[in-house]
Amino acid sequence: MPDDIKMVERASSASMIAGKNREGKNVVSFRGGGFSPSPNALTGWATLVALVVIWQSASTSGYLSPLVLPSPIAVARAFVSMTTADNFIDQVSASLMRVLMGWFLGTIAGLAVGLAMGIFSFARASALPIISGIYPIPMIAILPLLIVWLGIGEASKTAVIVLGVFSPTVISTFSAVDNVPRSLIRMGQSFGLSWRSIVLKIILPGASPGILATFRITAAIALILLVSAEMIGAEYGIGALILLAGNLMQTDKLVAGVIMLSTTGLAISWLLSRLERALLKWR
Repeated sequence: MPDDIKMVERASSASMIAGKNREGKNVVSFRGGGFSPSPNALTGWATLVALVVIWQSASTSGYLSPLVLPSPIAVARAFVSMTTADNFIDQVSASLMRVLMGWFLGTIAGLAVGLAMGIFSFARASALPIISGIYPIPMIAILPLLIVWLGIGEASKTAVIVLGVFSPTVISTFSAVDNVPRSLIRMGQSFGLSWRSIVLKIILPGASPGILATFRITAAIALILLVSAEMIGAEYGIGALILLAGNLMQTDKLVAGVIMLSTTGLAISWLLSRLERALLKWR
């Protein structure tokens, strides 16, 4: 018998776990537990604390210049001074209003177009070339054009976020609907379900995991476009605050502004994860 066949037999015999049923025969252990990673928040916090300690040690020992990267203590002091300033509420509220409004409008429009493309052949044939052409464009590149069209006020800043969120949402929604198993749809048709019931009970639940996963990506895109838009033309906002700190070489306030953006992104991601858990309990 060839050696490779012997190796296959050894592997197959080794896969039989030493367990016996009531008749005394060997049985294979159950292996269908699935991939279920266990969360470990303590490890993440410990890693973050270790990085901060290394950062502070490098700053204290002189390996890091305060002008290049200030110490965590200096950043914390700058953060406290920023939060206690008179215009801090105006800065944060202006940014939150822009990002929430832009993300919400872009998401609603993207969901509508993406669902239409996934369900209707005419919508797919007519909109797919346009969306494919818009998707690769960096939306910040058309901000000057939006300023010419809409002015330098809130409309242009919100519009660039809407456009930046719209096309990724369309592509992801269309792909999620398209990836719903056609066997489930045919089964619903075989049982005489109406078109509306198939959409609500089969297509939307099947596409919802992919759609909800896209929300986190588009939220990050909205924050990136927000800062870029505020740096180009805004009196209030976190992006304007970061730009001012950079122009004045106040690196401690600059890093504090970046941490403020990171905290905002983490808060949005936490809210979206709660929404995902609430809507996907059936999984």
